[in-house]
Amino acid sequence: MLLKNKVIFLTGGTEGIGFECARVYHAAGARLSIISNSAVSISQARTKLPADNIHFIKADVSVTGDMEKAIAETVNNFGGIDVIHNNAGISNPSKAVHDTTEEEWNKLFDVNVKGIYNTTKFGIGELKKTRGNILNTGSLVGDIGQEIHAAYSATKGAVNALTKSMALDYAAYGIRVNAVAPAGVWTPMLRAWSKQQPDSLTIENYLDKIHPLGYCPEGDVVADACLFLISEQARFVTGCILPVTGGAELGYRRVINQSIQLNQI
Repeated sequence: MLLKNKVIFLTGGTEGIGFECARVYHAAGARLSIISNSAVSISQARTKLPADNIHFIKADVSVTGDMEKAIAETVNNFGGIDVIHNNAGISNPSKAVHDTTEEEWNKLFDVNVKGIYNTTKFGIGELKKTRGNILNTGSLVGDIGQEIHAAYSATKGAVNALTKSMALDYAAYGIRVNAVAPAGVWTPMLRAWSKQQPDSLTIENYLDKIHPLGYCPEGDVVADACLFLISEQARFVTGCILPVTGGAELGYRRVINQSIQLNQI
């Protein structure tokens, strides 16, 4: 029971990677406050997750007032917070910078980056009491970039920088701050994304091939890594951006090198 009686504040925990994290965290003994901005998603998650020690809150991570209330409700319900897992995120649109509207740009940064600011602003006091930790869900593209996803990649690069800077700021309080950086993971968001791509019919084969281990995984592989990072097993790990990629960054570079060699031939 790696998380016995620990209180986890988990955003975006009703589907995809977040849902898999909720399952793993609960099985490890945690008490969960799960935040989602979708009433439908919350209703569906209720039917799939155990009823005990799980509290759902409908709130938007990009709205400051929502997060202030969600943190307060979690503390009122469970008595404190041990971990904040900033998992909520969006990936739309699939566009280059010049085609991205101001509204789309702002929405990406409000959810993916400001969401972390909001939960930290109102939750850091509780983490200081418990000497807890923060986990951010990043992405490999925050390090290597991605075609027609400049704004999304920029938000994930910001998550990397935030994670490292926050790790330095809060180390004095015994608070660890880390991030996971998946590549492709089969989630509802990725399936929706795949339909938006120029060659959507071959995207599944593409996603398998970019992972040297041979397949695009489900969210459970990321959830297991998250469990490690928020548990005492990672008690001396902070400021880490942990790739959970099946070696995808190596695959990307291999493909690039092959292209260079072909051009030279």
